[in-house]
Amino acid sequence: MHSMTGFGRGSATADEGTATVEIACVNRKQAEVVVQSAREFTELEPKIRKAVLNTISRGRIQVTIQFERPLGDAAPVRVDLRLVEALENAFESISAHTGRKVAPDASDFLRAPGLIRIEDAGVSADSAWSPIEKALEVAIGQVLDMRKNEGDDLARDLSTRLDLLEKTAAAIAALAPGRPERYREQLFKRLRDAGLELDLNDDRVLRELSVFADRCDVSEEITRLDSHFRKFREYMTGAEPAGRPLDFLCQEIHREFNTIGSKASDASIAQHVVEAKTELEKIREQVQNVE
Repeated sequence: MHSMTGFGRGSATADEGTATVEIACVNRKQAEVVVQSAREFTELEPKIRKAVLNTISRGRIQVTIQFERPLGDAAPVRVDLRLVEALENAFESISAHTGRKVAPDASDFLRAPGLIRIEDAGVSADSAWSPIEKALEVAIGQVLDMRKNEGDDLARDLSTRLDLLEKTAAAIAALAPGRPERYREQLFKRLRDAGLELDLNDDRVLRELSVFADRCDVSEEITRLDSHFRKFREYMTGAEPAGRPLDFLCQEIHREFNTIGSKASDASIAQHVVEAKTELEKIREQVQNVE
């Protein structure tokens, strides 16, 4: 079981330069890959997304790519000489118009848009892909390791909380069979308090007790809970991403406890149901972090 949060960083060097890839993952119901890189590497984004999604199925994955050229391989600087001449002519026109010498200084040239351009050194996306791919593999590996470690911590916490749910369900199962007898005692107490004396074998009493016993029977819900608990542990220890199945099971477990609380009509059982739903809410919060 993996967490959805993680971070990884990888670097690789080739003749063309050094690629550095950083990957940061946070929680998200669906998979979303966002790539930040230089404009010349835009065509590589489909390859990057495919490599990430082959190993990560959920979460928002931010991939940042930096590419540095080898030392000494400086980017060429281009000067627009026609713009330089035009700027000089403009200042000469100002001088002629004002009757005094107005000369441009260095800051005037630097502020002129497009006069000085630092151009790309010519590293193509195809030639840069080899180091980027290697750095990406390292970063993904680190992300998976971190997600696995956090997933192990989540699994231990979920297992402990699931143990509490199982104990609560067992306590309810122990109390449930005695519920008709407790109802019988309450029924006869109310009848005596009302001054109504009925034979214990009266058909009306037996019918009422029979209907109540059938209505408050929670054996099916307890059986389904046991099945859900087993399935929950199977998903936690399985190789496939477990986040969505576990989230679904939380809903089903909540439904069963709700039904038990409605059918049992018993204060002791209701207290156990409240405790179970409180613990289940904590489990659901943790499951939101699972891939």
